[in-house]
Amino acid sequence: MTNQLKPQNIAKGMFWATMASALWGVSGTILEFISQGQKVPATWFLSVRTLGAGLILLLIGAIKFKQDIFSIFKSKRLTAWLIAYALFGIMGNQYTFFMSIQTGNAAAATILQYLSPLFIVIGTLAFVRKWPNRIDLISFGIALVGVFLSITKGNIHTLTIPFNSLIWGILSGVTAAFYVVLPRPIVNEKSPILVLGWGMFISGILFNINRPFWQAPPHLNGSGIIAILAVILIGTVFAYLCLLHSLNFAPSTVISIVDAVQPVITFILSIIFFHSKFSWVEMSGAILVILAIYILQRYQEADGEPLA
Repeated sequence: MTNQLKPQNIAKGMFWATMASALWGVSGTILEFISQGQKVPATWFLSVRTLGAGLILLLIGAIKFKQDIFSIFKSKRLTAWLIAYALFGIMGNQYTFFMSIQTGNAAAATILQYLSPLFIVIGTLAFVRKWPNRIDLISFGIALVGVFLSITKGNIHTLTIPFNSLIWGILSGVTAAFYVVLPRPIVNEKSPILVLGWGMFISGILFNINRPFWQAPPHLNGSGIIAILAVILIGTVFAYLCLLHSLNFAPSTVISIVDAVQPVITFILSIIFFHSKFSWVEMSGAILVILAIYILQRYQEADGEPLA
């Protein structure tokens, strides 16, 4: 047994990965407060969040890697992948997830975004012509049942969230799949801190071209300012650094097990702070979605093809 795979190190890795997932869950709840409680426009908020997070991550990268932070741009291939990641992964996912929360609630948005591994399977089928195996189909079926129960309470004639929130949520799951797949060719050669930092920075520049954060900013009270800083630091910088730190102790196959903490935390915080009421049917649906993704990830990892 190698040092990295010692039980105590695996426990450390799972602890830090759990922290990352919990921080993302907290961030989702804060996003609901920002989008609905503070009435912050999505375009302005995303201009601030992506640019702020990108600058912080690049500062960390500059301290750690010095001049090497620009090495990614020496390759046209890596630069192209980075721009695609910034556009379709980061920008697409940040916008659709925020809109899903703004038009619905954080708990439902998180569950729908959590479907991203299934969209990776669908994309593989559509573009690579690799037919899904039995486990893929079983996971997909379980997840569909779970989503149906979560958003309808078991009644096909009703939706617990607005229809537009459902569409935004599904799109957030699709773009989350892009968020996972597009940076893979880059992280094989460059530090994930630099990949995320440059991706966030490029996304921030593009968001600001559309809506500069200094023009007509929304009126924010102290709580709103703190909430925005919390999402930038807690939901982006700290969460991702915790995840990176966890990989020093345990392999990604182990780390991915605790992904399910995020929707659970978001559900609990939504009940505590927003007094959201979820029936046992909705809770059962959420559990089925988490179970489906767990089965899918574990099977892919056993085959040596991790989804995330």
